[in-house]
Amino acid sequence: MSDTPARPELPDHLSIDSRSPFYKPEVFEHDIGIRFNGKERNDVEEYCLSEGWVKVPAGKTLDRKGQPLLIKLKGKLEVFYK
Repeated sequence: MSDTPARPELPDHLSIDSRSPFYKPEVFEHDIGIRFNGKERNDVEEYCLSEGWVKVPAGKTLDRKGQPLLIKLKGKLEVFYK
C-alpha cells in the first residue's frame, strides 16, 4: 500500500491566481511540471491544454493593480505531476 495520497486529475485549464475561476487549490498540493515546446518552464501563471497556450510574466512589468503583466505563448504543451 502506498503512502502517497491520490492525486486529482490535472484540469484542462489551470491558473495559480486565487481570484481566477480556473484556480484549483487541491491540484497545488502536489508538484506540477509544465513542458512547453520541449523545455520545462517554472514561470507559468496559467495554462490551457486544449488550446495549447501558457501565460507567463512579461519581465518585471506590472499592471495597474500591481500584478505581473502576462503574455500568452502558443505551442506544444505537456502538463504532468513530478
